[in-house]
Amino acid sequence: MTRTAQLENLRRGEGFDLLVVGGGATGCGVALDAASRGVRVALVEREDFASGTSGRSTKLVHGGVRYLEAALTRLDRVQFNLVREGLHERGILLRLAPHLCHRLPLVTPLYGTLEVPYVWAGLKLYDFLAGRLGLGHSRFVRREELVRRFPMIRREGLKGGVSYYDGQFNDARMNLALALSARQQGALVLNYLEVKELVHRKGRVAGALVRDRLAGDSFEVRARCVVNATGPWGDLLRRLDDPATEPLLRASSGTHIVLPASFAPAQAGITIPRTEDGRVLFILPWLGGCLVGTTDNPASLEPDPQASPADIDYLLRHLARYFSIEAARCDITAAWCGLRPLVQDPAAHDTAGLARDHVVNISGSGLVTIAGGKWTTYRRMAQDAVDAALREGGLTPRRECHTERIPLFGAAGYHGALAAELAQTFRLEPEVAAHLARNYGGEAGRVCKLCRAELAERLVARHPYLKGEVVYAARHEMVRQGADFLLRRIPLGLLDRRAALEAAPAVLDLLARELSWNEEEKAIEQHRLAQSLHPLP
Repeated sequence: MTRTAQLENLRRGEGFDLLVVGGGATGCGVALDAASRGVRVALVEREDFASGTSGRSTKLVHGGVRYLEAALTRLDRVQFNLVREGLHERGILLRLAPHLCHRLPLVTPLYGTLEVPYVWAGLKLYDFLAGRLGLGHSRFVRREELVRRFPMIRREGLKGGVSYYDGQFNDARMNLALALSARQQGALVLNYLEVKELVHRKGRVAGALVRDRLAGDSFEVRARCVVNATGPWGDLLRRLDDPATEPLLRASSGTHIVLPASFAPAQAGITIPRTEDGRVLFILPWLGGCLVGTTDNPASLEPDPQASPADIDYLLRHLARYFSIEAARCDITAAWCGLRPLVQDPAAHDTAGLARDHVVNISGSGLVTIAGGKWTTYRRMAQDAVDAALREGGLTPRRECHTERIPLFGAAGYHGALAAELAQTFRLEPEVAAHLARNYGGEAGRVCKLCRAELAERLVARHPYLKGEVVYAARHEMVRQGADFLLRRIPLGLLDRRAALEAAPAVLDLLARELSWNEEEKAIEQHRLAQSLHPLP
């Protein structure tokens, strides 16, 4: 079903059991969970899917090694349970979306003699907590092997390291897969619809007045229960429900930079679990580049947060401190900043120490807010939110939650030899075939059938993305703006800003044809896309 057809169904709908506000990982997870239980669901997202927090992560599916350390050193049961739950959900997610997730080896270098047994024992516990859903066993790595495998590691005082496994994924595509899976289960899932007011009847929240940001008109969506899954913006929607409500969330910002592949460790990531200022530092191979992050600073709410010069300098400075990597600003190909929604603790002096646990809050009018958490645990967050919403709305589902057994969109038909099959069937270069298999999974064949003649050309020579993907995204993936495609349907804007700018004219020409833009609309899109692809500060 196209976005236009979904929008028409939403406009004429006689009411829904559940209205979900927010199209990030949690909101789309809620829509999928509820729809798969037989509940009538509509979801509205103010921008595009994964345009906020869910598309600006460190690209790791993890239990949280640093949270485990906090659990042990502080005897913090909340942090311990968070790690155990995260590891369980990590295993489920890798099984549900094998095309978008893969196992990633990581290594933690150790410089203190006492660190060796401490970190090794901690990561063995990490393995144990993962149980049968573990991704592999951690082991001690001798200094000589570590230096040979990772010559960029600082050698002074190096005692060795511990290798372990976590997952890596394409967060924006995963978010889209959740939205499309929810749609397959019968939910209406719409981007560019903004909630302007919450509708109340007899003191209970009963829907919302939404505005179509593309057409400009507004209409009411009625629902027996409303779920607030707006991430860092959760308190704003809560204030639409009750202007006097107390804040539930604090925002934290995380900045990442991307360097060329020559800076990346070979086939593995490196973790510094605690820098001298208490943060965690990753250097990861990612889609042919080198991803470095992250910062953790208190932040104010901004629609499109930007990586600050100070945060970029921080990451470059710590690269030089922990690795023999002479990276400069001119080497950075892209940078981004995302906001994390953290459940507020008034006594906390910084956001790095706040737990990444989630809470379900229910207002006096029945608004259900799901807040906090992290990407890896989106499914469990969704389950808890739907359970609460069903109770609050007096709804009886036709079946229990079973999202741990629903493969996500693209998983069906995906297998390890798919890339080779695509290369042979459609005469594709291996790099292009590998990208299509990973990005679209079992749907890649449909994409390839569109990529004929001029649509088989690359958008830019040095990256594997094809012109036909723009057409597919406009027809089947609800793309409505250039940034939807260049930042989220493919990750080019997060990998290589210059390449994204180079591809922009072709992308906008194809979208203009597919979406019937006039010259004025196309000019507006050119300006909007240029703003989205920010220069490095």
